[in-house]
Amino acid sequence: MEWASRNWSEQDANGVRFRLFPKPPFLHPGHPPETVHVSGRPGSIGPGPSDDHMYLINPVGKSYDYGLNRTPYGTIFLNLPPWRGEIRRPVRPGADGHFDHIPIDAPEFAEAHIFGSVRFTLDIWERYFGHSIDWHFAKDFQRLEIAMLPAFDNSHVGYGFMEIGAQHRGDGAIMPYSLNFDVMAHELGHLVIYGTVGVPNRVAENGEYFGWQESAADLSAMVASLHFQQHLSHLLEETHGNFYTFNELDRFAELDTNTQIRLANNSLTLADFADGWHDEHKLSQPMTGAVFDILVDVFQEALVERGLISRAAADRARGVEHDPSSAPRVQALFDEAYQGRSGEFREALIEARDYLGAIFAAAVERLSPDHLNYAIIADAMLDADRALTGGRYRRLMLESFDWRGIGRVKVGPRLSPPDDKNHTHSDRTLLPQFTGQLPKLSFRERMIFACACRNA
Repeated sequence: MEWASRNWSEQDANGVRFRLFPKPPFLHPGHPPETVHVSGRPGSIGPGPSDDHMYLINPVGKSYDYGLNRTPYGTIFLNLPPWRGEIRRPVRPGADGHFDHIPIDAPEFAEAHIFGSVRFTLDIWERYFGHSIDWHFAKDFQRLEIAMLPAFDNSHVGYGFMEIGAQHRGDGAIMPYSLNFDVMAHELGHLVIYGTVGVPNRVAENGEYFGWQESAADLSAMVASLHFQQHLSHLLEETHGNFYTFNELDRFAELDTNTQIRLANNSLTLADFADGWHDEHKLSQPMTGAVFDILVDVFQEALVERGLISRAAADRARGVEHDPSSAPRVQALFDEAYQGRSGEFREALIEARDYLGAIFAAAVERLSPDHLNYAIIADAMLDADRALTGGRYRRLMLESFDWRGIGRVKVGPRLSPPDDKNHTHSDRTLLPQFTGQLPKLSFRERMIFACACRNA
């Protein structure tokens, strides 16, 4: 099979070096950063960092994040890049053209970490797609502007921009998203979908498009994280290959040792949304859960085919959710099987990772944003499996989709208007032509905004 014979993990050994944390260092202090190579020869990534596709800035006093904002007089306006105010001194490469020389306790490390994470993730997905991924804003902006905004209690992307903030906790602690790889990989995932599938027409959009955006972005982070060698090793040492236990693979954007933004291994189905929905992040969970189940099932099939676990052990692992009391017995089976065979377990996990990345990319190429729903996405993934493997995993995929109600249950209407945590009709999906529908700023408001940017 062509997908299995390709080396999806291969980084360009002559590429530019960055050091990245697979998991946030403030939550995993014992895990050192891993050196990765991103595309481009030394010297092709300049100060910022910056290259032909993106550039990072650390703006001084940026009081308006990009997207929709209100002036002091309450008028709504759309703020888009480029930032024209003052910026802090750009991070520079070493004399050898690499960025792995920056000490992890230096302020510049976080800026290099953001850029390296985005570039590393984009490289991974361009390998799965087999071609470069164009920005959906390319007709107006040649490059993506990535802004580091520690005071911003969020991270988001939109038309020409990515802004990386931090979690501001009630106890005063600040957890920087700049060192949380999952966050950057998730946000880049949104841009991948906008660039390949597109943004739906307002009269043809479906709520499930927005749920799938979140699910696809989570998948982007999950698959990308599995390209870190130390993360692969840690996951297997933690679980011995039993991924139906609570583990780091299914935790997206950890906020503390017990909290994360979402779990991939969840029990939500579309039946939970048959009467309607409020938040696309929750609506994403059934599709994310189905895809996570497919990843784990393909991994376990690879273990069975290699003779590493029995068919009975794989079936028991799948049944733990319905019989939690069997979890210790199932874990004991994996503990015994893993001893002395960690390398073979690793090969099986890499095979499952690359299968998921390959069929996801192939499925995305088959989609249109208009009238998109989960059933159409599931059909595209089944078509991709048939094209890439001859339908090898069709049964597993159908079981996962059916259990989640995908293809059987119709999602109800949105039950409440979007709030500031939602992305439906938000900064992410607004295009410049929308500005014609906004009220005109007064001369005084234009001057206030211009001064805020110039004197920040």
